[in-house]
Amino acid sequence: MRRYSLIAIFLHWTIAALLAFQISVGWALEDLGAGGFSLYQLHKSVGISILVLTLIRLAVRFWKPRPVRIESGWQGALASAVHGGLYLFMLGAPLTGWALVSTARVKVPTLLFGIIPIPHLPLPADAHQWAEGGHGLLAWLGIALFLLHVAGAIRHHMMLRDGLIWRMMPARSPMLLVALPGLMLVGLLLGKAILPEPVAEVARPQPAAPATQDEIAPPSPTNISVANAVETAVAPDDAPAQAEEAIPPPPGWTVQPGGRVGFSVDNSGETISGGFSRWTAKIVMDPDRPDSADIRVEIDLASATVGDAYQDGMLAGEEFFDTAAHPRAIFTAKGAERTGRNSYRAVGTLSMKGASRPQSIRFTLSGTGDSRKVAGSASIARLPFGVGNGESSGGLAPRVAVTFQFNARAQ
Repeated sequence: MRRYSLIAIFLHWTIAALLAFQISVGWALEDLGAGGFSLYQLHKSVGISILVLTLIRLAVRFWKPRPVRIESGWQGALASAVHGGLYLFMLGAPLTGWALVSTARVKVPTLLFGIIPIPHLPLPADAHQWAEGGHGLLAWLGIALFLLHVAGAIRHHMMLRDGLIWRMMPARSPMLLVALPGLMLVGLLLGKAILPEPVAEVARPQPAAPATQDEIAPPSPTNISVANAVETAVAPDDAPAQAEEAIPPPPGWTVQPGGRVGFSVDNSGETISGGFSRWTAKIVMDPDRPDSADIRVEIDLASATVGDAYQDGMLAGEEFFDTAAHPRAIFTAKGAERTGRNSYRAVGTLSMKGASRPQSIRFTLSGTGDSRKVAGSASIARLPFGVGNGESSGGLAPRVAVTFQFNARAQ
């Protein structure tokens, strides 16, 4: 019996294994939430690969002569319909998936296996609904055709015993008869094996409650008043004038290159860490008189990165920082208080994504003279700023830890 060409045989079994993998993974993605992000990217890459291999398979189908049909009547018509439907599925499922990604509200870049960029299709946003429906419908159709195709092959080999299956084998070998169809089982099991645990359904966190008095209150005026009263009682009448003349203005500090502003957030039990590569700080402060502090920090939100091109693209989108409309986050504070020998707390205002909220930061100073090393942290509630406001953010913790460190020199 005449066989298919070797390249057709190779493409047939490769596509079959990839389809089995896609079926195994695809139906689980919706239940994984944000924890399935990396698997979602792999699903897209495998889908594009199936599309490319199917196009090659079609070219080979017309380039290389095929074995003649051995079945006629309604059985032959059904076999032809299943083959045609499978080609529709192998082309349509990747294309509707591509359209689905291209029209999504959150624009996630597509990189083929993290290397080759795949552009979005130039489709209108209202095409998203039909792309989503079409992708799901084709998935069900593909599973049905997949099962019919396998059932037909088993019928020919086990019941009709006409040797039809050998046409899709490079040699008449019992070992190949087990190994090649076994690739589909390998694809199914591999897809199941790499699935992470589903994210448990939890109530969406409510916006953070107003900060406690300790978080938003400036240094206690009572303590300042007591200290002033004691100084007034023991100082001579001209002490205030002498003090004003003796106290120099607080120095300004220039941030030296090499500093870092980083962030981390829990995502369904895993930690996502990243940082901002572009930011500036204007600082005026006498470490011995922290109430003299005047701090302004501006962060370029478009410079945010977590080391993954897919997720970096999501950070810039409307669901997270919306950098097109709100390119910067700004923190300002007037005054600080000492909380330890070299540690301080500053309470100010954080403005981001069109919202402004009270925010405190804690930091330490080390070194002496005109050179100091600064290290600090803050805990920021993301929900009041609308950061992470979509379905893909369901697994994110409500607070983001921010850390910073840099060297500064007095001007």
